[in-house]
Amino acid sequence: MSQTIKIIGIGESGTGSLPQNFLEWINNCEVLVGGRRQLDFFPDFAGEKILLANKVHEVIEVLKNKKKDIVVLASGDPLFFGIGGLIVSNLKSSLESETEVAGVSIEIYPNLSSIQLAFARAKTDWQNAKFISVHGRKISGLAQRVFPETKIALLTDLENHPGKIAAYLLEYNLPDFRVFVAENLGMEDERCRWYSLEELSKKTAEDFHKLNVMILFRDKPVVTWGIGIPDSEFSCPEKPGGLITKKEIRVLSISEMKLNKNSVVWDIGSCSGSVAIEAAHIALEGHVYAVEKNKDHIEYCRKNIRKLHADITIVENTAPEGLEKLPNADAIFVGGSGGYLREILKVSFDRLKPKGRIVVNAATMDTLNAAMDFFNDNDFEISVILTQVSRSRMIGELTGFQALNPVFILTACRL
Repeated sequence: MSQTIKIIGIGESGTGSLPQNFLEWINNCEVLVGGRRQLDFFPDFAGEKILLANKVHEVIEVLKNKKKDIVVLASGDPLFFGIGGLIVSNLKSSLESETEVAGVSIEIYPNLSSIQLAFARAKTDWQNAKFISVHGRKISGLAQRVFPETKIALLTDLENHPGKIAAYLLEYNLPDFRVFVAENLGMEDERCRWYSLEELSKKTAEDFHKLNVMILFRDKPVVTWGIGIPDSEFSCPEKPGGLITKKEIRVLSISEMKLNKNSVVWDIGSCSGSVAIEAAHIALEGHVYAVEKNKDHIEYCRKNIRKLHADITIVENTAPEGLEKLPNADAIFVGGSGGYLREILKVSFDRLKPKGRIVVNAATMDTLNAAMDFFNDNDFEISVILTQVSRSRMIGELTGFQALNPVFILTACRL
């Protein structure tokens, strides 16, 4: 017997948000699944009730084995950061048709989402908005995702409430947003208010209803750099040339790392954080770890990541110490080794994901040879670029060129 699962979106007004045929499906089903608030809308339901709570994946496993007609209640649109996508993806291993998955007939009926209602209350279009959820998720990495956008919808929770998010955005040098906070949408005590980030940052979780969403508006497009942030944007130790991976070398090195939006990146010997920051603006859904031993350099790195809107994790340690606590990497950049190159490469080799890449910047033949010896002893495909970059400079009224130090960019790809 085929099993039917109907996933029905329900508004905050409860049964009043549903047409009559939806109510009949719910009342006539054998199993009703939902969060506490959704189930409370049906106190007289006679069948079996299953509470989702925090055990979503366990409940989905139970649903697979129940050969009964089931209705799953979801808040708003089940396919917008909702349980609808989770249920379908968990049953897709035996995809049989567009409407039937692994012998289960799945039907999805969306309601108005909180985001749709929030934009309606703000009286603005939403087709070009960026949608981000920090509901039940870590706030880390939010800065670089928000930075290039002019219109962002944010799903919040009790931990990541509007006041905390506003304070976080100010910390990462993003003050130029107006914020619309919509609370209890569709309910009798609905409330919508406008704030500056400064005003909002002074609020606590208790200042808002539990059910709220934020919309961030920026009136003018932000000027972004693309890849290759000018060296002048970074604060770095005052030494000849500054302790920073120069823009031209940085661009080539990051190109060799082959990053995508989900990449996990280690930047070892990060110093002022230039490579880590550039990487973070690419790996928007991944994460970047900047490993640095020098306390003074770390302060420069902290200053830069806040100025340049890059929420990365700084690891204060002498590599390879501390690397064991990091998640396995898709790409590893070694800009400095402090005399422990082989040890660093050994740990990097052990913790690099399949098809991952290690990029080493070497200013001397000694470093290059040591790195090549290691990679030749292991299962890597190696390529080397010798960069010889000169920048224009004025000599009186004439234009001349000044050479930067040559740098070897060694790339090792795990086979």
